[in-house]
Amino acid sequence: MQSDLNVDVLIVGAGAAGLTLAVDLARRGVTFRLIDGLDGPFQGSRGKGIQPRTLEVFEDLGVVDRIAAAGSLYPPQRVYGLDGGFEDTQEFSIAASTDSEPYRMPLLVPQFRTEAVLRDRIIELGGRVEYGVELVSFGDDGDAAVASIAGTDGIQTIRCRYLIGADGGRSFVRRALSVEFPGKTLGVRAIVADIEIDGLDRDVWHRFNAGDMARQISFCPLPHGDVFQLQAPIALGGEADLSVAGLQAFIDERLSMPAIRVRAVHWASAYVMNARLAEHYRVGNVFLIGDAAHIHPPTGGQGLNTSVQDAYNLGWKLAAVLAGAPPVLLDTYEEERRPVAAGMLGLAAGLLDKARHGDMRRGREVHQLDLGYRGSSLAPGMSERTNGIQPGDRMPDSVLRGAAGQPRRLYDLLAGPHWTLLVAGDAGDADVPPRAGVNVVTIDGDGQLRHDNGQLGLAKGERRLVRPDGYVGACFGPGETHAMTDYLSHVLPPYRS
Repeated sequence: MQSDLNVDVLIVGAGAAGLTLAVDLARRGVTFRLIDGLDGPFQGSRGKGIQPRTLEVFEDLGVVDRIAAAGSLYPPQRVYGLDGGFEDTQEFSIAASTDSEPYRMPLLVPQFRTEAVLRDRIIELGGRVEYGVELVSFGDDGDAAVASIAGTDGIQTIRCRYLIGADGGRSFVRRALSVEFPGKTLGVRAIVADIEIDGLDRDVWHRFNAGDMARQISFCPLPHGDVFQLQAPIALGGEADLSVAGLQAFIDERLSMPAIRVRAVHWASAYVMNARLAEHYRVGNVFLIGDAAHIHPPTGGQGLNTSVQDAYNLGWKLAAVLAGAPPVLLDTYEEERRPVAAGMLGLAAGLLDKARHGDMRRGREVHQLDLGYRGSSLAPGMSERTNGIQPGDRMPDSVLRGAAGQPRRLYDLLAGPHWTLLVAGDAGDADVPPRAGVNVVTIDGDGQLRHDNGQLGLAKGERRLVRPDGYVGACFGPGETHAMTDYLSHVLPPYRS
């Protein structure tokens, strides 16, 4: 790291992606500045679905219970027929948690509340968001990025090791890099608005005129208040009146019964749906995360979740390289995350097509628990020693029992900024010297923990490395200490005994 740096990382954009990255960097001791050109926090509900995998991420970041308290489970949907009758359905799959999957149902949390929880966490960790501060220009001299920012104190020049564009679908950072953003406009324009209304109960998500793109409209009750999120497709052309009177007229045009009265509009937006993916996620010392790298239609509730997980993938890698790990480690961010976003674009676009016909159902495919990084350069080879869990896979949770008799969750042991080495067998089988950044956990035999149900799939003597973001890095046998040491040399700062 250069001695003349003002800060390690400059994050541009304080949406969910930028906030998540700031939390992760703060807990790792990385210096950063987080700026946003808006005068204050975003106040809309737009990205309101928090998927199970993202809940696991939020647990590691220390905020999952706050997120859950700020939201609720999704209510059932009441789909009204043209004859005035209705049917109550559940669009989302309902499944109880298991030892290996502690979160199996998405939560309904308005985006502004999710972001508020993350901002509070940043403050607890010693950071803050700087609103009303805009990125004006930037360059890259090879050793660092140099940025000019404008705020109430005038123009400042910041020299940072890395600059992160988390500035949304119209990203200034992406455009300044001349990174192409190919994809397509999906031919659907919609209104989304947070409104107070009279005339509907709050026990269900109300959907009217399903399958009719000219008349569809829905009202989802947002938790802990009296606000509904209105969603409806609208014509591609023309100006949308998003005032109280304008939305009242819009609702009256589409519905005759029940009589719904709009009392207030908290936030509203009209937008055209796109599916686009940046050609590159990295140019030199500048990275793109979140909507700056990919935009999806809202069907499936994938956008915010994919953005959070971009940041979660990048955070530990930035910290490792800043501490002395090989810089090539940062190339794996695009290698791992861009294919995930490509898959999510296809999923969301397919669900949008189903929604057009009024038959959308969202199941496990949107939970993101089955996403992983098999084939990544950080996930070498397939292991014959492991029972189904391969390098690149999400490491499942498990209930263990400590040698002193107390129950322990595996995720409690994985939580934090470190790598974890799971060793199956007696403590003497570990044959691993202590190393900063790697927690060694011995299981079964004379180990510190017992595992009775075999879910971990560990063969005797196996050593499984779990990355800081909860994915399996690699698996090694008892005689492969040299191979394991070599692997760690590519992902950790130099070892100092």
